[in-house]
Amino acid sequence: MLEEVERWLDRRSWSVADRPLERILAAKRNTKVSVVLPALNEEATVGDIVTVIRRELMSEAVPLVDELVVIDSGSTDRTAEVAAAAGARVVARDAILPRIPAVPGKGEVLWRSLMVTTGDVVCFVDADLRDFSADFVSGIVGPLLTEPDVDFVKAMYDRPFGGTPGQGGRVTELVARPLLNLHWPRLAGFVQPLGGEYAARRSLLERLPFPVGYGVELGLLVDALHTVGLDALAQVDVGVRKHRHQDGQALGRMAAAIYRTAQLRLSRGHLVRPRLTQFERGEKGFEPRTYAVDTEERPPMADIVEYARRRVA
Repeated sequence: MLEEVERWLDRRSWSVADRPLERILAAKRNTKVSVVLPALNEEATVGDIVTVIRRELMSEAVPLVDELVVIDSGSTDRTAEVAAAAGARVVARDAILPRIPAVPGKGEVLWRSLMVTTGDVVCFVDADLRDFSADFVSGIVGPLLTEPDVDFVKAMYDRPFGGTPGQGGRVTELVARPLLNLHWPRLAGFVQPLGGEYAARRSLLERLPFPVGYGVELGLLVDALHTVGLDALAQVDVGVRKHRHQDGQALGRMAAAIYRTAQLRLSRGHLVRPRLTQFERGEKGFEPRTYAVDTEERPPMADIVEYARRRVA
């Protein structure tokens, strides 16, 4: 590990216990905090997450979060209804920036969320978390309120899989961590580089391009490094993350998108073929299934006319 990364781990890796809520609230002052939950068919979990945030971080006694928005990206279940009933403001993905046709993908939802939130600090939380703790929000928002030179904070946590501790995050260990260590070794200290829980200053997010699909977490992390430098990035241990795991083939598609996101940042010239063929057993043996790999990226939100007009207004 680079000496710079070792120093960074000492300076910029914290535990949620390092910042009691009282300290965070005292430092908040006039800073507005928005929490965004990107959601697609998450009726089983989104309501509990919204309830915990509202009860523990949006009360008169603990007014940490000013705005809680669920962006529904086309759910066919009761996600929107459940989230609204729990107290979130629910916005349909396709209603945001209608001039630009929406494409499927988590990164697309996160990018569009900047248009419908107003916080100086924006915190993203996946909507499939189980046994959700408010620490996931306060932990990563805290450094942005108490440390003026920190711009981007990721959560780190244990990810149990199948009852075994530490075995979650398969794409992280097989794809993202090797890529980061080999090509961006200054980011080797991040425990969960692909984690969906992170917070950043709007002033940074609006300057970054957003890969529309699974590559969004790696893309934002790499681009944040190049935009503000390693010392402006941080991570906070928030405990244990429990969520719905995807099957092996879905993980393969995720890995391909992440690799392409990395490759695009390594070279703006020739790109790898944006297709992935996987195999499924059918009546006649193994049958190929070919999928498109997410290739599109949204430009920095600061370049969008509607966003610029909103800022002026």
